[in-house]
Amino acid sequence: MRLDPDQVIEADYRVNPETGVLEQAPRRRSRQLRRWLAPLVLVIGVLSKAKALLAPLKLLLKGPVLGPVASAFVSVAAYALAFGWQFAVGLVALLFVHEMGHVVVLRRFGVRATAPIFIPFLGAFIGMRQLPRDAVMEAKVGLGGPVLGSLGALAAWGMYVVTGHGLWLVLTYLGVVLNLFNLLPIPPLDGGRAVAAISRWLWVLGLLGLGVLMFRMPSPIFILIGVFAAGELINMWRRTQADPAYYRVPLAQRVAVSAVYFGLAVALGAAMVHLTPLMYAARPL
Repeated sequence: MRLDPDQVIEADYRVNPETGVLEQAPRRRSRQLRRWLAPLVLVIGVLSKAKALLAPLKLLLKGPVLGPVASAFVSVAAYALAFGWQFAVGLVALLFVHEMGHVVVLRRFGVRATAPIFIPFLGAFIGMRQLPRDAVMEAKVGLGGPVLGSLGALAAWGMYVVTGHGLWLVLTYLGVVLNLFNLLPIPPLDGGRAVAAISRWLWVLGLLGLGVLMFRMPSPIFILIGVFAAGELINMWRRTQADPAYYRVPLAQRVAVSAVYFGLAVALGAAMVHLTPLMYAARPL
């Protein structure tokens, strides 16, 4: 999948909060939005999974309710300064739904998990009280976020169909891109967790795809992804050596995980193909 910064989201317009109509934004603000919003999609996708870097921040936001609520308000305020409060609330809601997908699956496995903690311009993360016991559990927990997150994007699309408000179209597109990006088969993204139960060779495919992206669109963001991916792959290789049974997946489970992973990837890809022309058509001339 190629993520062209100019295609991730066109930000040279704004949504009129009264009418829901897309209007031409001031030229200076247009440049600022285009410069920040496209990298935001990638940074959220990667750094929200880099929990080790965010652990110190988690300690500052202790509390099952206070931390998540306070961090959500801080994130909304930060995004609102750059993109407006309506978009800010919508983005935080999309991130919340995605992270709660992980929480729901973890709790079905009997594992306690925290509510999402939000970090402005880094995304959100959860904490779990124990590590997955095998690759199947890791895959299901990983897929929980994109599955529920995609339903959140679908809900935004339904609101756009009903209201015609341009903000819902933007949020739908952003939700689709965020969840599709998270399905890339590169750890520590959700897709990297999921394909561990399908075939670890898909990690190689993901790294090759990342290499193509870095060649076609040189960017520090892709270098950052590569650094995180390399560290995660080293950890996973060590786990393979220490506990070979971790990645032994029954055929039925492998097929089930494959169906969900590839089915969701195809559905989100088709949604992005459908939504991209609508985004361009909604742009003011």
